[in-house]
Amino acid sequence: PSRVEHPAGGYKKLFETVEELSSPVTAHVTGRIPTWLRGSLLRCGPGLFEVGTEPFYHLFDGQALLHKFDFKEGHVTYHRRFVRTDAYVRAMTEKRIVITEFGTYAYPDPCKNIFSRFFSYFKGVEVTDNALVNVYPVGEDYYACTETNFITRINPDTLETIKQVDLCKYVSVNGATAHPHVENDGTVYNIGNCFGKNFALAYNIIRIPPLQADKEDPMNKSEVVVQFPCSDRFKPSYVHSFGLTPNYIVFVETPVKINLLKFLSSWSLWGANYMDCFESNETMGVWLHVAEKKKGRLLNLKYRTSAFNLFHHINTYEDNGFLIVDLCTWKGFEFVYNYLYLANLRANWDEVKRQAEKAPQPEARRYVLPLSIDKADTGKNLVTLPYTTATATLHSDETIWLEPEVIFSGPRHAFEFPQINYRKYGGKPYTYTYGLGLNHFVPDRLCKLNVKTKETWVWQEPDSYPSEPIFVSHPDALEEDDGVVLSIVISPGTGPKPAYLLILSAKDMSEVARAEVEVNIPVTFHGLFKRA
Repeated sequence: PSRVEHPAGGYKKLFETVEELSSPVTAHVTGRIPTWLRGSLLRCGPGLFEVGTEPFYHLFDGQALLHKFDFKEGHVTYHRRFVRTDAYVRAMTEKRIVITEFGTYAYPDPCKNIFSRFFSYFKGVEVTDNALVNVYPVGEDYYACTETNFITRINPDTLETIKQVDLCKYVSVNGATAHPHVENDGTVYNIGNCFGKNFALAYNIIRIPPLQADKEDPMNKSEVVVQFPCSDRFKPSYVHSFGLTPNYIVFVETPVKINLLKFLSSWSLWGANYMDCFESNETMGVWLHVAEKKKGRLLNLKYRTSAFNLFHHINTYEDNGFLIVDLCTWKGFEFVYNYLYLANLRANWDEVKRQAEKAPQPEARRYVLPLSIDKADTGKNLVTLPYTTATATLHSDETIWLEPEVIFSGPRHAFEFPQINYRKYGGKPYTYTYGLGLNHFVPDRLCKLNVKTKETWVWQEPDSYPSEPIFVSHPDALEEDDGVVLSIVISPGTGPKPAYLLILSAKDMSEVARAEVEVNIPVTFHGLFKRA
């Protein structure tokens, strides 16, 4: 990876409060927008980083802002609105932080007396509904989400908030990830932790069916299809995403643990937030679990490997009795989110680099999981696929020890926020993935990776800070990478227009067009392209 430096600190603009728009604004296009590109890019991220004089402290605390770039006949408009969550509406009403966020404790209402404060302790924690992470479809509806039990239905055309939905009312989960898998027929799979049998912790896979002829809300038909056990009955692992193929579900259980006793004890007595409830298990390494998707049956195979943090699965597929599991990992058991406080991210470049030197190091990896074992093979590498150096060694205690094939590695250069040609290649053998390059946690390039040859293509410009690249396939595509890649870029120091939507050729990452706007756009995490 090229060593680009950021001494001017333009990346700080990613973490600056902006105002929403009352109506869409026209973007100024240079280059030619492909005529076939029709629809909307929808993305979520924080847009309000303080309420009055009270700051939010963590990257995942700012109030949810929903963004939309619309493409129509070569013209582009940009719109954004704050999601009207309880957290946002109550903060606006009371002019203070009311709901505790991921890394920011909400102090009790100063207007209440000591008695009413004491009684409010017994209500327990008010869980945040700040839907700043992603947006996804369920049936004909669209939901903005974070990782709690609350998701927020939004109107993808006007960006208006429709209603808050509590997943607990439909299925037995305490929360769900912001990375559901959506199959081509509209079926949605997700994972969340829950209380399993006799009070032990477990992880439930939930399935929401596609919209049926009766037009009833599919949420009403959601169900738990399989339960994964937890390595520690009192401490569930943090789960951010999972793997899905036509026949299998893959769950990677990492050493980043949630201390439930801390989580359930009354935070308001000790001024805690979500970040205070994480701890690392320094000895377990990583456990991988596999279940049969259709039968909902766990495979009785104990996959083990050394410790890493995992946020994003790249893709998973089946090949000749093996599962290929491609991941964006961060080496070690220390929680990466410890490095994502806004004070760290807004620091001067030398300080940003100093912090990142201490953090877990990123690496994109391929693990290969054999789906059946023979005791006679104890001590041997079970992987017989010719194209990978990943190994799986059967030990005498019947654990299968995995060593990865490294598919991308650069010192303090992460290949993260991975995207693929999901509609055609999700869960299937594939060749290409697109990612956001993080340079000491600063997003400063877009990268295409051939997972077979490890060849890379990079888009990068000085003092320019892109977002997760979204692949949009050409309607008549013949090849996996026929299409474009969309990313929101801010370039604060480089001219009159502070931000633009960038369109790259998905073949070679060369620029096709850009659509510039006259407003700053803060960081966005995830999103989707909704075809018109």
